[in-house]
Amino acid sequence: MNITTTDGSNAVDPTRYGPWAVIAGGSEGVGASFAHQLADAGINLVLIARKPGPLEETAAAVRTRGVEVRTLSLDLTDSGAIGQILAATEDLDVGLLIYNAGANSYGSDFVEGDLGRFQDVIDLNITAQLTLVHFFGAKMRARGSGGLLLVGSMSGYLGGKHLSIYGAVKAFGRVFAESLWLELRDHGVDVLELVLGVTRTPAMERAGMNLGGAMKVSEPDDVAREGLAHLADGPVWVAGGNASRAEEINGPDRRGLILKQHERMLKLFPQRAKADAESAQAKG
Repeated sequence: MNITTTDGSNAVDPTRYGPWAVIAGGSEGVGASFAHQLADAGINLVLIARKPGPLEETAAAVRTRGVEVRTLSLDLTDSGAIGQILAATEDLDVGLLIYNAGANSYGSDFVEGDLGRFQDVIDLNITAQLTLVHFFGAKMRARGSGGLLLVGSMSGYLGGKHLSIYGAVKAFGRVFAESLWLELRDHGVDVLELVLGVTRTPAMERAGMNLGGAMKVSEPDDVAREGLAHLADGPVWVAGGNASRAEEINGPDRRGLILKQHERMLKLFPQRAKADAESAQAKG
C-alpha cells in the first residue's frame, strides 16, 4: 500500500526518497509511524533509537512489509554515536533523513538546573541533527534528489517554564530548516520542518501529560502521514491543524502570550504543576 495525499497521488516516491531512509528516533510514537508508512511505500530503513526493546519490536513489524531494516541502538548525545551511524550507512544510497530524536530530556528552571544535562538537550536537538544533516544532505545534493524532514515543536514559538533550552533549540531547528530549504531547493533536495503540536506518544504519556479535555491532540499515524505528504511543501509545515495557533503565538505581545501559554501548560502537565506548587510552598 502506497501513502497517498488527499487527491490520491503518491506522496512518497521511492525513486526520489529511497531506496533507503534513515529515521533518528524511529522506535515508537511518530518515529514508528514514519517507519511503517515508508515501508508501505517500499523504502528500506535504518532505525536509530536509544532503547533496544522498542527499536527491535518496530524493526520486526516493519520487516513484515518486505523491506530491509537495519537498527542502531544508540544514545545520540554520546560522542561516538554519530560515527557509528555514518559507518553503518556508508554503503547505502539514502534518499531521506528524518530527524525525530528531539525530546526534552531535561526540564528545570534554568538557573537552578544542571548545565551538563542542559547540554544533552542541545546535543540531541542541535549537534547530532546538524552532523547528520550535513553528512546526508551533502550526498543528496550530489545525487540531485532526496529529502530532509526535521521534526520540530510548537514549543519553538515561545518561551516556557522548564522549557528555556528545549524551546530555544526548537526555534533554532525551524530557522535552520528555512535556511537549508533556500540552499537546497535548486539541487533537488526537499527540506521540511514538521512542527508538531500536542501528540499522543508514549513519551508524552510517560511525562504525565493530560490528554483529555478540550485540548487538540494529534495521533502519531496522522502526523507522520501529513509530514510525508508535504515533504515538498517546505520549509515549514505545522501539523495537526495547528497553523492558526502557530500564527497566534507568533504575535508581538510576548508577555501576554507567554503568560497565557504558561497557564495552558499547567493544565497540560498537572504533575509538574503540583510539584512546582509544593516546591514554592517549601521555599516560602
